[in-house]
Amino acid sequence: MKKFLLILVMLIFVFARVYPQDKDDIVVPRADNKYKPLTLKLSKDGTKYIRFLMWGQFWLTGYKDAGGHFKVNPMLRRARFLTYAQISPRFLILMHFGVNSLSSKNMDPLGNGSNGPQLFLHGLWMEYAIVQKYLYIGGGLHYWNGISRITSQSTLGFMTLDNYRRAWATLGLSDQYARHLGIYAKGMAGGFAYRISVNSPIVNSLDVPKIPENVEVWTGQVLYTGRKEFETKASWSYQGYFEYQIFDKESDKLPYRAGTYLGKKKVFNIGAGFFQHPNGTVTYNTDGTLTGHNVSIYAVDVFYDTPLGTGGLTAYGAWYSFDYGPDYTYGQTYGTGNSILLQAGYLFPHFSDKVSLQFYTAFNTANFTAFDNPGNAIRTGINLFLNGQHAKITLEYDTTRDQYNGDERPGRKNSVILQAQIFL
Repeated sequence: MKKFLLILVMLIFVFARVYPQDKDDIVVPRADNKYKPLTLKLSKDGTKYIRFLMWGQFWLTGYKDAGGHFKVNPMLRRARFLTYAQISPRFLILMHFGVNSLSSKNMDPLGNGSNGPQLFLHGLWMEYAIVQKYLYIGGGLHYWNGISRITSQSTLGFMTLDNYRRAWATLGLSDQYARHLGIYAKGMAGGFAYRISVNSPIVNSLDVPKIPENVEVWTGQVLYTGRKEFETKASWSYQGYFEYQIFDKESDKLPYRAGTYLGKKKVFNIGAGFFQHPNGTVTYNTDGTLTGHNVSIYAVDVFYDTPLGTGGLTAYGAWYSFDYGPDYTYGQTYGTGNSILLQAGYLFPHFSDKVSLQFYTAFNTANFTAFDNPGNAIRTGINLFLNGQHAKITLEYDTTRDQYNGDERPGRKNSVILQAQIFL
């Protein structure tokens, strides 16, 4: 960990020397450093266009193995490409694809097998404006999620190193990597914003490989099998998120929510959301019959972001209620029970016209009914912004204690991660 901290301090020193402070230009970067969107205009007035986005996140994770030896593993956390076209004021189409969590342990020798992460479609949806600003209808493989703000978090706009995993409460259970196949409606009226959707859940959820050929071995366990076991009863899921935006309004052109505005907006939002999947999970009974359970997830959250001089403050809090069926659990990630997330970040006043520094910390709890005792995690980190979110370096320390049964308290799992991100 000392090596990581030393690297970060050296980087801060180097960039502070290379990019000396200019008091007349500490908020807006110089023209030669300002990011310009990759946009292809299809009309002279710019109302018709195609926008291109590309980003990558590379991680170096340091941890101690079972033998107590310190190791560092590289990983390509994300490699993504997204494009959308506003072909008229009323029509929009978006396509998003990429790769996630590629490491030396899961790469394929020829890059075309099924041993590890491969390029796949993250989203493709088409949208029509029924009443501009107030009502838009769309359909496809979409990211207009319910539950909470960060269930639709932008992966290139995090404040923390990564998202709170349990916020993506249906990832791989009823959807494809947090994207559902269905139709949605969204819009804004004054400070009120909403998004709702009706979707067709996947059949082969994360739980499916756990089901043995002799289902009697799995008797009494609750499994999320999508609609495989109840083709008619479990064929649809429903979700929504509603919020009131008190100060500056956030755009709802795209579903992706910012993790921090780096002191450029004053935002105070209060929201609530839900996810419902009737008969989403099942229990295999000893007599060969099945019992279905409704999946119900609810959340309330608050997001605050404000400038502080040339710096800024970001804060977020969320409470989650998960019900996947009696004592359901999928490891430490998903489970029937409750969870709380609190996180805050402070953007220091600019000491350079091109470099800014943000300190953040996050705390979460997980209390699933399948465990006797709850768990928690603390994440603390520093973002070194070289050009906002377009070029940043993040160093994060994570310490986690898993939920557990019995009286023997498990030790904490600790790791240090260094990330480099480029977003165009």
